Parts: sequence; C-alpha cells; structure tokens
Amino acid sequence: MKHTLDALDRKILGAVQQDSSLSLEALAKKINSSKTPVWNRLRRLTKDGVIKKQVSVLNPEALGLSACFFVLIRTSQHEKDWQQRFLEALEKHPEIQEAHRLAGDIDYLLKVRVQDAADFDRFYQSLVADINIYNVTSLLSMQEIISTTELSFSQE
Repeated sequence: MKHTLDALDRKILGAVQQDSSLSLEALAKKINSSKTPVWNRLRRLTKDGVIKKQVSVLNPEALGLSACFFVLIRTSQHEKDWQQRFLEALEKHPEIQEAHRLAGDIDYLLKVRVQDAADFDRFYQSLVADINIYNVTSLLSMQEIISTTELSFSQE
C-alpha cells in the first residue's frame, strides 16, 4: 500500500536513509525542522511500515567476504511443497543476502556473499544436496559498481 508523503516526510526519509544514526536533534537541524514534529513523523512512518527497520550496513571486504555471486536457478518443479522445501533450504544459508522469485526464463535469483570460490562451492554443494534444482548458473561479480540501500521515492 502506497503512503502519501508530504515534503517533511520526504526530507526525513531522505536523511535517515543516508544516516539513521543521527540524533533527533541533528536530524531536525539537517532538515530545518524542530524535534517534536520530526519525532512524531518518525513514529508514524515506523508505525505505518514506511520505515521497515534500522540497520548498520557492513563492509563485506572488511569481514573477508569479498566474493559476490549471483545464482540463477531454473526449476522444473513448481508445486507448493517443492517451493516450501526450497524456501527452507534457502533459510539454512546466511550467505544469501537476497533471494528473488522471477518472471521469465529464470525462476529464482540469489545474491550470495562468501570469502572465495571454495567457500561458494561449499555453499553450492550444500544447497543442491538439500533441494532438487533443474539448472543452476553462477555468476561472479567482478566489480560492484552501484550498491545502495536507499530508495528513490516520489518527490511530488
């Protein structure tokens, strides 16, 4: 459900997407407002589900997770019980940063962060041992060009 945002909401959301660690005072100052309306808006935006959660974005290379693979999965099985087993298999793997069910020739796309190719192979072997998959293609990202958690939303 789309929420109607006014100018103050958009300013708040833009600022907290860039740095959610700002104090209420610093946030209010940054967007040229006072603390009380900013606090009230933050509470409402959170209650309404516009702000889903607050997190810290970690540097994967600093943690030794320099290899990013995209895994394209095709399956010949689309039954509900297979899908449930597939989701359960995915949940066992914290290496998976994202998982998407797609329209088109590819059924699923996974983004997987690991240390290196050997680490990815361990992930891959474990995944295919857990669930029957028709076809898997793995692509190593050579360079991350754009990566953001920020959403662009209507500025109307």
